[in-house]
Amino acid sequence: MSSSASQAPQGRMTITAHLRELRNRLSKAIGAVLVTTVIAGLFYKQLIDFVIDPLPGCDPATGRAAGPERCGIISTNGLLSPFTLALKVSLTAGLIGASPVWLYQLWAFLAPGLHRSEKKYTLAFLAAGIPLFLVGAAVAYAVLPTTAQVLISFTPDRATNILPIDDFLDLATRAVVVFGLAFELPLVLIMLNLAGVVSARRMAGWWRYMIIGVTVFAAVATPSSDPLTMLALAVPVIALYLLACAVARVNDRRRARRTPPDGLDPDEPSPLPRLHEYSH
Repeated sequence: MSSSASQAPQGRMTITAHLRELRNRLSKAIGAVLVTTVIAGLFYKQLIDFVIDPLPGCDPATGRAAGPERCGIISTNGLLSPFTLALKVSLTAGLIGASPVWLYQLWAFLAPGLHRSEKKYTLAFLAAGIPLFLVGAAVAYAVLPTTAQVLISFTPDRATNILPIDDFLDLATRAVVVFGLAFELPLVLIMLNLAGVVSARRMAGWWRYMIIGVTVFAAVATPSSDPLTMLALAVPVIALYLLACAVARVNDRRRARRTPPDGLDPDEPSPLPRLHEYSH
């Protein structure tokens, strides 16, 4: 099909062109994930050791913990479990490692339908969103040892806890996703302010509800109910919310200085004159 046939009138893309563009973007995103997954697979043993490091495993020689804390026997269940675990760890690492590529491909697919200012905001969202997600993931990994120790402390004294690596990997993945997405909340507020949807004054007026909501969310979403894990999620998110309010206030002041006395934003179109004005 020629390029002229793939374009609708007024330069708009046809459905066929959109599907072709989507296929190309998906191919690049999936290719990047496959490449990073294969690379991660070469180091799957180191990755598994990195994942299970927060687990309070017992000493293989004595069957006891090195200190006074409780411990468990780290295990895999079934003949295929080690191979499945290697695939799961490699794919998880591949998705995280290729996130800049597939997020950019998603933005590039949506960008043609956005205005110039929206493209700028979306690109800024990607540039700041990836580091924030990684910081949240790092915080989640940092509190995993405390989470694992709190959960294993409920084991009865006369029982030995068997710790399947698959179960802990699922718990760790959930914690990483929850923490990473929670760290994106202030960025979403900033983007809404830049788009003119919400003002800094309104954002600041939400502080009571934000503190209560973030605290309840941290209590429900964290894998354990210990106060340290809850605070590790709630305190940084609240601090980032306050930072988002400060950034929004600066942006509102800049916008107010750019607005002329007639109250019209220079980026907005002027209103059409009324019919009776033409008679004069």
